[in-house]
Amino acid sequence: MEAAILILALLFVAFVALGVYVTVKVVKGVKRGVDRTLTQARRTVEDTTLRAKSYGPGGVVAELAQLRLSLRTSMRATQEALEAGAREDASLKESLELFRRLSAHGHELDDDLRRMERDPDRARVAEQLPGLRERTQRITHSADSLRWAARDRARRFADDELETLSAQIDIEAGALRHWSAEPSASSSTSSDSSAGRAEQGWPTEAEAEAQADRGAASAQGERPAITAPDPRQSHVYSWQKTTRPETTN
Repeated sequence: MEAAILILALLFVAFVALGVYVTVKVVKGVKRGVDRTLTQARRTVEDTTLRAKSYGPGGVVAELAQLRLSLRTSMRATQEALEAGAREDASLKESLELFRRLSAHGHELDDDLRRMERDPDRARVAEQLPGLRERTQRITHSADSLRWAARDRARRFADDELETLSAQIDIEAGALRHWSAEPSASSSTSSDSSAGRAEQGWPTEAEAEAQADRGAASAQGERPAITAPDPRQSHVYSWQKTTRPETTN
C-alpha cells in the first residue's frame, strides 16, 4: 500500500514538473515571438525615418541618415545571406563568425551616428563626418565582400552540380538510345516464319485457281446430304397460301 502511494506521489510530481516545463517553454516562445515582432516593427520605423531624412534637404542630418541607412542595409543583407548559406555549407560558419565580429563594429558605428543626429552642435558634427564616412565605407565594404563571396560560392556549387547532373543525363540518354543487335526469341520466330514464306514464293494464277478448286471440292465432300422433305409430314401454317388444284378444260 505504501509503495502504491509512493508511486502515485512520484507520478503526480512528474506531471506537475512536466506541466511547469511546458508552460515555461510556451511562455518563452511567445515572448520571443513578441520580441521579434517588436524588433521588426521598430526596425521598419527606423528605416522609414532614415529614408525620409536622407531624401530631405542636404546637410549634416541628411548625410548621417544616408550613412546609417547604407550601414544597416549592407549588414542586414550580409547576415541573411551568411545564415542561409551556413545551413547548407558548413564552411561558411567561419565566415559567419567573422561577420559577428564585424557586426560589433557596425553596431558601435550605428550608435555613434545616432548620437550625432541628436547633437545640437552641427559644426562639430560636420568636422567628424569624414571619419564617420570612412568607418562606414570600411565596414560596408567588408560586409559586402563576405556576402558576395558567399553568393559566388553557392553559385559555383550550383553550377558544378548542374554540370554533373547534365553529364549523368547525357549518359542515361545515350543508354536509352542503345538498342541491342541480338533479336529476341519471339522476333526470331516471327522472322523465321516470314523468311519461310518468303522462300516459298507467291503461287502462279493457275496454281491459285487449282488450290481454290481443291478447297471447294473438299468443302462439298464434307457437306452433309440434303434429304427430300416428306410431304406427309409437312405442316401448313396460317400465313401460307393453299395450293390451287389444277383444272383441265
